[in-house]
Amino acid sequence: MAAIPGWLVEGDWFDVCKCNIPCPCEFAQPPTFGDCEGILAWHINHGRYGNVLLDGLNVLAVGSFQGNIWKDAKATMGIFIDAQGDASQREALQTIFSGQAGGWPGQFAQKIGDVRGIEYAPIEFEVAGDLATFEGEPAIVAVVSTDTGQSVYAVSTHCRAAHPLVLSGPVALP
Repeated sequence: MAAIPGWLVEGDWFDVCKCNIPCPCEFAQPPTFGDCEGILAWHINHGRYGNVLLDGLNVLAVGSFQGNIWKDAKATMGIFIDAQGDASQREALQTIFSGQAGGWPGQFAQKIGDVRGIEYAPIEFEVAGDLATFEGEPAIVAVVSTDTGQSVYAVSTHCRAAHPLVLSGPVALP
């Protein structure tokens, strides 16, 4: 495997699952109902993997697990990488978010028991300007279309505000 260059991604992420709010998993507790089904979404406002720019790209993961993910549970996941990226950007995102580039994704990858696939798909990510007044049902709808025409739909009445995202690899870039 080639040496991993320094990398850094900054942007927004959110998670939506079937647990009560606040999600117990965010506090290292077991899911509300004993199992979890959810979505993790990342939008990169500014990012680099070596010399490869990642600005404006997105990654979406759908997953499930039984028990406490921070103890002994292992997740089953599918990962969708933004199709608008070119080949080098897609490869960089796959390396980062599969955990191969280290950092937080490398630590989280240890919690994954089965990756059902990594697909390239168009992903749109939008954060409302004023999340404090966000209302409506359903709160989140994610639609991912693959080259084979299949789609994944996830709907939740639970919405968590987008969180600031800063992830970096072996050497943080300026």
